[in-house]
Amino acid sequence: MTSYTHEHGLDQSRSTIEVQGEGKVTAAPDQAVITLGVVTEQTELQKAQAENAAAMTRVIQSIRQLNVPQEQIQTIDYRIETLYDYIDGKQIFRGYQVTHMLQITTSNVAQAGAIVDTAVENGANHIGGIRYTVSQPAYYEKQALSLAVRNAMDKAMTIGHTMGIAIDVVPKRVQELSQSGVAPIPFAAAAMKASDATPLQPGQLTITASVRAWFRQR
Repeated sequence: MTSYTHEHGLDQSRSTIEVQGEGKVTAAPDQAVITLGVVTEQTELQKAQAENAAAMTRVIQSIRQLNVPQEQIQTIDYRIETLYDYIDGKQIFRGYQVTHMLQITTSNVAQAGAIVDTAVENGANHIGGIRYTVSQPAYYEKQALSLAVRNAMDKAMTIGHTMGIAIDVVPKRVQELSQSGVAPIPFAAAAMKASDATPLQPGQLTITASVRAWFRQR
């Protein structure tokens, strides 16, 4: 976005150029955040809980054997729901569903596929998602923001040069508009086979920033 306006002050009329700058940097992810868990259904609540606990214990132990520290395995959801079927408009009790979800964070991004496979082999039947991130996002956000400001300055100088007017190098005002990271990679448990290695490609993350800046004519 670019605009050109005039300001009328007590001393003189001064032109103002408004521009929008964009900045973008790429970074290799150094963290993988995996959400997975166990969902069990039984007609008796205690059986559903016991079955879920046994399966989750196997899942956690198997992940720990991959040298994932205990502090990087966190319960993020545990809930019990009552299930009903509806037949001819009547509510019929079906049983109980116990859900226990974990969040596993690993700095070994290449290990994400092995973690998923190992968990599925040992009882995990729900994969919530896999998200690749950087452990120090602020570092890259600052780089993107700096590039956005420079881009805005370049645009303003180009406009001023084209119009044959001198523009203040330092903007009179800068407004940060937005920053964005990376979207999670979805996974469906039903699409995986425990006998197959799950191939995951983390790729590159893109961190963007945008600003709006106002420059005055000298």
